[in-house]
Amino acid sequence: MGAAMRRIHVGNALSAFGLGFTVPYLYVYVAQVRGLGAVTAGLVLAVFAVAALIVLPFAGRAIVRRGPLPVLLTALVTAAVGALSLGLASNATAVLLSAAVLGAGQAVMQPALATMIVDCSSAETRSRAFATQFFLQNLGLGVGGLIGGHLVDATRVSSFTLLFAIEAAMFLLLVVVMVTVRMPRSPQIEVAPAAASAKGSWQQLLGNRAMVQLCVLGFVLFFACYGQFESGLSAYGVEAAGISTSALGTALAANTAMIVVAQFLVLRFVERRRRSRMIAVVGLIWAVAWVAAGYAGLGHGSQEMVTAAFVSTYALFGLGEAMLSPTVAPLVADLAPRGMAGQYNSAFALVKQLALAVGPAVGGPMGASLHAPYIVTFLLFSLGITVLALRLGRQLTEAQDQPWRARSRVVTRGGATEPVPAEA
Repeated sequence: MGAAMRRIHVGNALSAFGLGFTVPYLYVYVAQVRGLGAVTAGLVLAVFAVAALIVLPFAGRAIVRRGPLPVLLTALVTAAVGALSLGLASNATAVLLSAAVLGAGQAVMQPALATMIVDCSSAETRSRAFATQFFLQNLGLGVGGLIGGHLVDATRVSSFTLLFAIEAAMFLLLVVVMVTVRMPRSPQIEVAPAAASAKGSWQQLLGNRAMVQLCVLGFVLFFACYGQFESGLSAYGVEAAGISTSALGTALAANTAMIVVAQFLVLRFVERRRRSRMIAVVGLIWAVAWVAAGYAGLGHGSQEMVTAAFVSTYALFGLGEAMLSPTVAPLVADLAPRGMAGQYNSAFALVKQLALAVGPAVGGPMGASLHAPYIVTFLLFSLGITVLALRLGRQLTEAQDQPWRARSRVVTRGGATEPVPAEA
């Protein structure tokens, strides 16, 4: 791992650490501490999603034209301003405007950091680099949330102001770290001049059939898993399974623990398998997770068995996430023409935000009241992941689906270069 990649990973950990301080307590802060009510708190969460959807289509083009580092620095300063403003805001208008600024900055960080990882890695090291990123993000979120929980006091506004100030400080510290990164020379864009415009680059992306299928698959992945964690699945656990808040916290901890423990063990297994088949296996694992959730809420076991099944659901989701981190993000990079990784990363981040916006809206009401239909629906979505992944595999070249095998054949034939024509 080179110096640039080490700093990028430090940056990922710092940004996640800062987010962990505030994300779990945002609803309580707006609705109760500031006394603005549940409706305003819900609007704040919606504003985060809307801000991301607005800025991400432009972020990709900016990354391609200016490079990921300047875009990241701009996003970090924007997010720091938004976080500090949110901690000081006392009325609904100020809270919503601050949330929009913070949400826009946070949204742009993801594709910018992902593009920096692509530019500082090779096809051989990319899966491990993205696995490390995912590991550090979850570790940072967990540690930040744990420390933030001990600092916060719902009776004192100043304690929440401190949390948002710490988040802003983390973003500014990350600016200092990222300024020292020496990025390799940006690759030239391998597209026709007519496609160099923003409209043309999106047309070129939409003409990539494999990328379009991956975006559809990505939407289902995020909709059926990440979009349910803190909405439908938690509501289902409380209403249908009678899960206590402490048990729900244990389930979330089990998810993070599984990722932290299994990430690099899983990586050894995933690196030598077809990417499309590994995503298909994740769909099957999540189907088992939904079966366990169904037993927890619809079965007739003891409370201990119900709690164990519910915690297992989150742990199985974590295992699937650990398998996806070294698979999906590198695949997005390998599908991108040279120099277009920022555009492709931003497009995939946009799909993720759409799924995270729609997922809670659909899953929340279903999980709270339509218990059996909720389980059946998302069980079918998980099986759909498997089907979509296998179909995607038919669109991928060997270098995209099995990069390790393509490299080994070049070595065997005595070739001097890696056959990865789509490397960004």
